[in-house]
Amino acid sequence: MKTLLLSFLLSLLLSIAQGFDPKCDAPDSGSTLQVFHVFSKCSPFRPAKPLSWEESVLQMAAKDEVRLQYLSSLVARKSVVPIASGRQLIQSPTYIVKVKVGTPPQTLLMAMDTSSDAAWLPCSGCVGCSSPTLFGNAKSTTFKTLGCQDPRCGQVPNPTCMPGACSFNFTYGSSSIAANLAQDTIQLAADPVPGYTFGCVQKATGNSMPQQGLLGLARGPISLLSQTQNLYQSTFSYCLPSFKSPNFTGSLRLGPIGQPIRIKYTPLLKNPRRSSLYYVDLLKIRVGRRIVDIPPSALAFNPTTGAGTIFDSGTVFTRLVTPAYIAVRDEFRIRVGNLPISSLGGFDTCYTVPIVAPTITFMFSGMNVTLPPDNILIHSTAGSTTCLAMAAAPDNVNSVLNVIANMQQQNHRLLYDLPNSRLGVARELCT
Repeated sequence: MKTLLLSFLLSLLLSIAQGFDPKCDAPDSGSTLQVFHVFSKCSPFRPAKPLSWEESVLQMAAKDEVRLQYLSSLVARKSVVPIASGRQLIQSPTYIVKVKVGTPPQTLLMAMDTSSDAAWLPCSGCVGCSSPTLFGNAKSTTFKTLGCQDPRCGQVPNPTCMPGACSFNFTYGSSSIAANLAQDTIQLAADPVPGYTFGCVQKATGNSMPQQGLLGLARGPISLLSQTQNLYQSTFSYCLPSFKSPNFTGSLRLGPIGQPIRIKYTPLLKNPRRSSLYYVDLLKIRVGRRIVDIPPSALAFNPTTGAGTIFDSGTVFTRLVTPAYIAVRDEFRIRVGNLPISSLGGFDTCYTVPIVAPTITFMFSGMNVTLPPDNILIHSTAGSTTCLAMAAAPDNVNSVLNVIANMQQQNHRLLYDLPNSRLGVARELCT
């Protein structure tokens, strides 16, 4: 018995020394995948040198600018490759999940993105892919490249015929990406999905491409929801962990089983101009007890221009069109009181003294979502600076979108119920 116990302790110490973490390496089960923040200790993408609070906030805000340009280009149906500022941006996904691809399975940490349809991942021989972990497609016995005669070739952007392959090009943030349409078995938690169609990336430029690929959770024809309709019935939910809690993991729950019953819903709106995005009807915004005066046109859904409000998992800080943001910001400042205001990067409402912040309530058709201080304030590590974690669209982005971003979604369960065309939100501690 002593020998067995000693062996176990030595094994545990060796695992710790090799970087094994019981929570990070715990297998996913059922139809639920663990969700990790990119800065968590479970992520290989966290900065090698810890960033200061100010550096991390500025970096995330700068990344958001590129994200806003990307979303605006989707709405406008234009391919836009933004010019990054002179400051080098580390473009990495905000939240990642483990996906097994191929036979035998290879594990990749893929970004989850509710505003993208196709899944894609860097394949062997990729030129310009920065990750040391590539999908070894030649090693998979179930991998297959799809040709131009395949009907799915018409569902990807800018398809071109290459010898034996349907090739397509697209932009993601500040990256330009070229991929071949392919299929292979993927495994999501305990669920194998044979013949899953995705982009096998051959070439990439820019800094925005998630290093080990992307899992598209939007609602287009080649998205996860469309390809797994029989398995998951076009239903999923997620709970995102706070980036202030690096040891916490959230969850991505696929299918109708195990979804919350007590949850409030708002209808999903359909925009034929960009059918993949999750538009909702934001009617009003309340700061504290006061509904702020926002021009109706700033919140109105307009399928022609693409204007309106979306939920997006890839943007960090909520962005409102300028008239809406100014109204919310000004009332927030009034509620905080007559205190000196400073700025930090794109955040124009910061304080260097302790404040008592009002709640902010997004009033949607059918439901209200009231955000506590943790979802609307960013604090420095030392507690010396506090900023309102929302902003208007950057000056260089002509955005008509209001984007409810992932910081405001943290510690909430968001349920996407496509058969009933609705989105639900319930408070939940994501651990």
